[in-house]
Amino acid sequence: MIVTNIENIPNKEIIEHFGVVSGSTVRAKHVGRDIAASFKNIFGGELKGYTELLSESRDEAINRMKEQAKSLGANAIVNVRFSTSSVAAGAAELYVYGTAVKVR
Repeated sequence: MIVTNIENIPNKEIIEHFGVVSGSTVRAKHVGRDIAASFKNIFGGELKGYTELLSESRDEAINRMKEQAKSLGANAIVNVRFSTSSVAAGAAELYVYGTAVKVR
């Protein structure tokens, strides 16, 4: 499955359009990560626990989007975008969407 944030794939022709596909995941903060983050806020530095959480969330959302596209018969997703939102105290949604297509 080709996944790209541009409208077309170089050297490929879009031969079928399936419409918008998406994937999402909602994750909550972990108490241990919150404690470590509070120390980092005081002393500075990367919040590695949150970086890992976001990376895992992104991968999970992309995989869900790919599965939806695959079930439609697509072999590529173009114009991919990400969005995040807070859904509850301490929980956030990572949402990814794009256009499922078949290319040759």
